[in-house]
Amino acid sequence: MNDSLRTGLVIAAYGRHCLVETETGERLICHPRGKKSQAVVGDRVWWQASADEGTIEKLQPRRNLLYRQDEIRTKSFAANLDQVLVLLAAEPEFSESQLTRALIAAQAESIEVLIVLNKSDLGALFERAWQRLEPYRAMGQTVLALSLQDGAQAGVADLEQRLQGKTTLVLGPSGAGKSTLINRLVPAARAQTNEISRALNSGKHTTTSTTWYWVDEGKSTALIDSPGFQEFGLHHIEPTRLAQLMPDFAVRLGNCRFYNCSHLHEPGCAVRDAVGAPDGINENRYRLYGELFAELSQPRY
Repeated sequence: MNDSLRTGLVIAAYGRHCLVETETGERLICHPRGKKSQAVVGDRVWWQASADEGTIEKLQPRRNLLYRQDEIRTKSFAANLDQVLVLLAAEPEFSESQLTRALIAAQAESIEVLIVLNKSDLGALFERAWQRLEPYRAMGQTVLALSLQDGAQAGVADLEQRLQGKTTLVLGPSGAGKSTLINRLVPAARAQTNEISRALNSGKHTTTSTTWYWVDEGKSTALIDSPGFQEFGLHHIEPTRLAQLMPDFAVRLGNCRFYNCSHLHEPGCAVRDAVGAPDGINENRYRLYGELFAELSQPRY
């Protein structure tokens, strides 16, 4: 290893340049050695000083990488995660399809997920949304209730405890309260965002999309805020692998009559037999599985 190489953490990325935090806490813009940057927020890198900036020479090995992929392109969220926090709200109504896709992508990378349902102060609307999440609780998924309305603290302490000492990516649709949550947990978030924007802008009028925040002074707990998205493509997942990545399906695998069962039409299918049964597979979950299987089975050109 070159003696001039130093280690750093990517805390923001835009285009071909990244903001890297050094071991001493300094932050500087680094550019990739080649034409294309492979670094994403959360990556540990080896970098080398160059004038007042730096060059990323090599990525350190990743534990995981959460990303989505549609027919056209791949979009990485972040690397080296301990968990993903999917923030939903009682209002506006959340998409179960998007939630399922996020869970599958995280499961594919062996990343734990917290589902957090915000706006517990909304009474009947919250109860309806909470009921929609019952199948996820039944399959062992952690689901927490939260209220961030006007400084409310309901569920905040429990959530903080579950975040402590971990690197957590926050995903969620617009209107769920993602910015409010970040600002509640990281009082200096706005200042950190401004600092990162100033560093990355450098007169180029760029903005950062994914941002790393240290929650504590000891830098043991981190939140990564990711922008909202309309689609969550799973084209990197083989359709035959879907059932393995859905816990309520996975526990029934190996019990079907045919070893290569698609769980869609074959007789003697343990998955299909469990749909709608007590302690079985929720009918809506099974419908989503069928839609995803069809989507991922489409020919790719």
